[in-house]
Amino acid sequence: MQNKSLYFTVSLVAIMGLMAISMQGNFDTVFAQGDKVAVSIVNGSSTMSENGYDPDPVQVTIGQTVVWTNDDVAFHTVTSGLPGDPDAGAQFDSGLEGPTALTGQGKTYEHTFDTAGEFDYHCALHPALVGKIIVT
Repeated sequence: MQNKSLYFTVSLVAIMGLMAISMQGNFDTVFAQGDKVAVSIVNGSSTMSENGYDPDPVQVTIGQTVVWTNDDVAFHTVTSGLPGDPDAGAQFDSGLEGPTALTGQGKTYEHTFDTAGEFDYHCALHPALVGKIIVT
């Protein structure tokens, strides 16, 4: 009988702990990081010089994928590097046409980061629209 009481108490404490974590909104953060991290190209971003990508900067771990969603009415790109860099687009680029192009609201582009570092990116059509991915 004493063992049953001990098991019941330990189980109850564990369940209450999980409930407390989930009620704080940290359940996913504590137990697992998703493979994909979402970034919005916010509505009106074509006229913004900052806050056009949300969140920005984005911190991910090696092997995670960033998924950009065009939530604006304008056409955008997600192009590695900064505007004017000679190697802009060499690491990743959604492009101006094809299946990865962010031609309208709801269109997505994704890229998986396999190396650590800081990766600047921008919209080739709106050069003031810049962001950063930090990979650890």
